[in-house]
Amino acid sequence: MKFHKQLIGILLGASLFYSCEKTINPQLESAAPMLVVDAWLNNKVEDQLVKLSWSQSYLDNEVPPGVSGATVTVRYDGGEIAFTEDADTPGTYRWVATDATSKDVFGTIGRRYTLTVKVGEETYQATSRINRTVPIDSITFTYDENDPQYPDNSYTAEFWATDAVGKGDTYWIRGYKNKVALLKPSEITVAYDAGFSGGGNFDGVTFLPPLRSVNPDEQDADDKQLSPYEPGDSVYVEIHSITLEAYNFLNEVIVQTDRPGGFGELFSTPLSNVSTNIVNTDSNGRKALGFFNVSAVSGMGKKLKE
Repeated sequence: MKFHKQLIGILLGASLFYSCEKTINPQLESAAPMLVVDAWLNNKVEDQLVKLSWSQSYLDNEVPPGVSGATVTVRYDGGEIAFTEDADTPGTYRWVATDATSKDVFGTIGRRYTLTVKVGEETYQATSRINRTVPIDSITFTYDENDPQYPDNSYTAEFWATDAVGKGDTYWIRGYKNKVALLKPSEITVAYDAGFSGGGNFDGVTFLPPLRSVNPDEQDADDKQLSPYEPGDSVYVEIHSITLEAYNFLNEVIVQTDRPGGFGELFSTPLSNVSTNIVNTDSNGRKALGFFNVSAVSGMGKKLKE
């Protein structure tokens, strides 16, 4: 009996591996397009953008179409600002910031904002609170001859900052190499206080490694890992304050998009739409996707000397 059980196990395993090699052409159900709102605003002195598009089928690899002709506003306790659609970029709505206006509109920690988007006969809203961020103390480069994650003789970078005292701060840590944002799923970093989640007790301490690492995930033509930095490269780091809902949203984005494929995908979390704070004011109206958040931002840069 034991032999038969082992044989059955071997045959099932062989069948499983064989089936993984078959070409599958899934027939996915079509669904009506949904509004997608990309509204990550901040207190930096730069133009603030709200991007609207329509959702697409999972296997559609074309650029999502922008949504033109919408009305986009942000209301706060001091007034309301209107976003104007770019003439040459359908679906991109812009508010032009200056030193004075940025400080007045997005310079108050604790202020609440309401985004309103009107598309045709439907109105969507979302709210966000601007939370505190923390300053970056320094950035350091490290030369390592035997780092197992990177090739021999690699340079890596990390920032040093301390979480504010008081539990519950959430952050999006954004890195740039040579002014190019690091936005691959493997490069997205979010923090709860100075740790990875609310389950830890990392309030008011230095951000943990690898949260403070700011290293691009780059490979050569043979898919071999490259050294994150070479002499002459620059790194820039920003710490964006985000709401707890935005922290959860970004964690879901990481789970849904950082999928290397292979046999391990059999046991991965199934693909699904991530959470959203965009709500149709008509409970019977079409749903929306995306997120609205307003951040306070601190930043620092450094160049790896030749």
